Amino acid sequence: MDEQNSRDRVIIRTSVIGILANILLASFKAFVGFMSNSIAIVMDAVNNISDAASSVITIVGTKLAGKEADKKHPFGYGRIEYISAMAISFLVLYAGITAFIESVKKIINPETPDYSTASLVIVAVAVLVKIFLGRYVKSVGEKVNSDSLVNSGEDATLDSVISASTLVAALIYLYFGLSLEAWLGAVIAAVIIKSGLEMLSDTLSKILGERADAALAVAIKKTIAGYPDVRGAYDLVLHNYGPDSYNGSVHIEVPDTMTADELDKMLRRITVDVYHKHDVLLTAIGVYSNNTRDPEIAELREKVREIATANPYVIQMHAFYIDKAEKTLRFDIVISFEASDRNLVYQDVLTRTQKEFPDYDIQIATDIDFSEILES
Repeated sequence: MDEQNSRDRVIIRTSVIGILANILLASFKAFVGFMSNSIAIVMDAVNNISDAASSVITIVGTKLAGKEADKKHPFGYGRIEYISAMAISFLVLYAGITAFIESVKKIINPETPDYSTASLVIVAVAVLVKIFLGRYVKSVGEKVNSDSLVNSGEDATLDSVISASTLVAALIYLYFGLSLEAWLGAVIAAVIIKSGLEMLSDTLSKILGERADAALAVAIKKTIAGYPDVRGAYDLVLHNYGPDSYNGSVHIEVPDTMTADELDKMLRRITVDVYHKHDVLLTAIGVYSNNTRDPEIAELREKVREIATANPYVIQMHAFYIDKAEKTLRFDIVISFEASDRNLVYQDVLTRTQKEFPDYDIQIATDIDFSEILES
């Protein structure tokens, strides 16, 4: 909890710095834009206002996301941060569309700008401030895993390019008498719109539910597989409930000689170990039994593994168990997302296994590769 509070304080402090900087920049740019009759600089000022609003949204989102879990939302409110990041994306899109409309109006009805040395100095300083602010906000966002801050930082970096381009346009007009104001405004708007769409796409992807981070998945499976009695960790599923907030489930393969008491103790240790090392709460650990009494079983397991993985779309076989008395043979296969028809893959493996073991009832479960595969 102390770590979460510290993270929230960092996000809020960084956002407040962004708000103050953007309001100050917007005020100067708006003044310069109106005094010099520059649509590009005015649109740049509008963009700074949208950045300040983005920081306000980030603060509100962080505060709401930090609420304790309750009866209505037992997994907490962490996903509100994704919603706030999406709101920032829409705000950036709105600013871009508005700027584009105004720039097109100026292209149709052009006006001559009137720059002063002071105005150009202000714009130049704004470029330097935005470069520093963008790098600072984004680096903090990456450090505390805040999509809202990362989006705000990327937007600020983009703003520095925009401000620099308005400065270049002003110099071109002063030295060559060629006014590119309105056209530059349209280009700036298009860049803002593109940035907003990319932010929105990235945030929606997280809300829909992305595949677990491969490094995290491998690390968790390595921790679990490190227990002497665990023969393999499979089917890891991680549910994301906000930045760095995961609940999950996993299957483990253990010797069929373990007692219920021994298994219970180990499962409890695994749950605590994974939570402390990876900050992931395993809400369920399923168990596959591994034949240990019959030496022939190991050979049969490898034979079935060869049959299953002979299909190019089968990336793993696990949970193998054979009951000679009841004539049943069961195992799971993980089918790649690249397979166009999962049922065809299943039927292929089933047919070839049944041909090899005609007297057995073949039971195959098909799994999805939710995370990076870690072979046992």
